[in-house]
Amino acid sequence: MDRFEWSNGALLPGENHSKQQPGIRLFDGPDKTAFDKGVAIVTTHRLFWRDAQQSTMFGLPLAQVVYAEEVSDGRGKSPKIAVHLHAPRPGKTPGPVMSTVHSYIQMTFREGGETDFFRCLTEELSRKRWELTPSPSRTAPRVPGAKPKQIHAGIVGIERKLDAKMKQTDQNISKAFEDLDKLMEKAKEMVNLTKTIANKIKDKQGEITEDETVQFKSYLLSLGIANPVTRETHGTGLKYHNELAKQLADVLVTPIEESGGMMALTDIYCRINRARGMELLSPDDLVDACRQFERLKLPLRLREFSSGVMVVELLSRGEEEAIKHIAVLLTEKGSLTADELSQNIGISVTLAKARLMTAEETGEACRDESVEGLRFYPNMFLNPPTR
Repeated sequence: MDRFEWSNGALLPGENHSKQQPGIRLFDGPDKTAFDKGVAIVTTHRLFWRDAQQSTMFGLPLAQVVYAEEVSDGRGKSPKIAVHLHAPRPGKTPGPVMSTVHSYIQMTFREGGETDFFRCLTEELSRKRWELTPSPSRTAPRVPGAKPKQIHAGIVGIERKLDAKMKQTDQNISKAFEDLDKLMEKAKEMVNLTKTIANKIKDKQGEITEDETVQFKSYLLSLGIANPVTRETHGTGLKYHNELAKQLADVLVTPIEESGGMMALTDIYCRINRARGMELLSPDDLVDACRQFERLKLPLRLREFSSGVMVVELLSRGEEEAIKHIAVLLTEKGSLTADELSQNIGISVTLAKARLMTAEETGEACRDESVEGLRFYPNMFLNPPTR
């Protein structure tokens, strides 16, 4: 917010209006501000915010913008656009905020229109029409025979150097994004190549041994999900989540079996997005897809512990079996902490603590909470030892 400058709304030479949208609230980074229910205006040179009474107006040059992106805050919330900014320019005129720790602002669209506004903003940023405005020449006529006057840089020279450096940074960022687009195209080519090689191996089973085929297929699988489910390929809404749930079940059954029949949803989120490569999955879509497991009669189900920890577990290994396993371990070890249980059965500490607390709720364990931490023991009250 400290990049904004007070304005009277007067346009610069060569500046034109491009788009305006009412119902806008400004955020300083993630923090709310008092600037609510105003009008956001994009011109060829600047980005403005004006209150509904037209008594307050401020703006910032588009040259200060690094890039803009659409932000999803989840269901039921107004859409946002985040605008990432360069550091404040030296000699900037005053504005509504003197200083801030954040290098970006956010705009919440209470009355919609975020798609057209974002398109217009990104279009103006890419065109950079503010650079085409000719600046008036201040060069004095040279007197014949006179020696050229030495010009000292001073503050003006420093500002010019900083502006040139900003332009060079913008060019470097644009080039980097071009390289990223090329990388994504190459990644898609690699996926297509993987499918082609896999099909050739399948057709040539007689020439390649079975062990070699299995080994090569394992290499291909380690590259990730070859054909991830996306909204572009499988539509939106329930249909998308159903197809995503089926693909998740295919990918997760084996690693969940290796993890003792249960895996935390946070671990699954990291594993799936690492396998999907460029087609990243949002947390909301992952949860919605996991909720479809039981309805689609897949071998997995989503479960939430009383502590709030969400996990995906195998239906073949029910809750009773897991509790019995914890009870046997408590009897064998005498007592367990969440850290000891996680090392014993190879799961995360958070998940181990949730399992021990579930065993406590069913009467299979008792807790001892002391300065050394939380430790669980076998429940000798309900299950006294036999003599």
